[in-house]
Amino acid sequence: MAFFNFTKEKLVNKVVEIDINMIIPNPNQPRTDFQDTEISALAESILQNGILQPLSVRKCNEGFELIAGERRLRAAKICGFKVVPCIVHEVSDRNSAILALVENIQRQDLSFFDEATAIEKLITYYGMTQEDAAAKLGKAQSTIANKLRLLRLTPEERELIVKFGLTERHARSLLKLASSTDRLVILEKIVKNNLNVERTEKLIEDYIGNQREKASYKKRSKVFQNVKMFVNTINKAVETMQSAGIQADSKKIQNEDYIEYRIRIPVQKVK
Repeated sequence: MAFFNFTKEKLVNKVVEIDINMIIPNPNQPRTDFQDTEISALAESILQNGILQPLSVRKCNEGFELIAGERRLRAAKICGFKVVPCIVHEVSDRNSAILALVENIQRQDLSFFDEATAIEKLITYYGMTQEDAAAKLGKAQSTIANKLRLLRLTPEERELIVKFGLTERHARSLLKLASSTDRLVILEKIVKNNLNVERTEKLIEDYIGNQREKASYKKRSKVFQNVKMFVNTINKAVETMQSAGIQADSKKIQNEDYIEYRIRIPVQKVK
């Protein structure tokens, strides 16, 4: 295949063949997991049909920086291609990063945690609001908000969810639990019992109910403990007076709604 003369040809917005070794990865690539089986399957398809969709790149000092198409680039390397078809875009660092993030977010096979991280990056690093990101991605603002909520889960929790193939709805259900410790307890039960989303939600509701009941019992126990200390104080005071020769006594009266204590202290007549 013939190479273009990069110093003479106007490359911008044209499909050109570029030396595969001159293309460097995009540092803003949101995808963290590239399955070898998927790349191999794509490589097989490329061997049969070629690269149907050119890669998106931009010129940089080292050659060309990939904007979108890393899976195609990896597959092409497996195929042993020396050059790949590319469209060269003239964009700034910021717009290149945004294009890479948006292109990957819109792909159906991006994991929901990678998608949430990419959306957060659009907002945090590139000054977008949730409304801006929603418009850019063609999603409802509430959808963007729900995606971002997934990042409240700890890295350990996310790793387990991905490892055992749980869904985004599983992950969102876990957010009903405020404590990471509680979420890990529930995660273990979900995995052990292979629970679907509906059974997971029921498990979480029951768990929350039990936790509330335990908290209420603990609160009541504390109140009862304080009452017991108060009653002991009364009894101790009566015993102290009796030890001093005062014929004091106390009487406990159990009523339906309350307990009544009556203390009787004789009046000492002064001669």
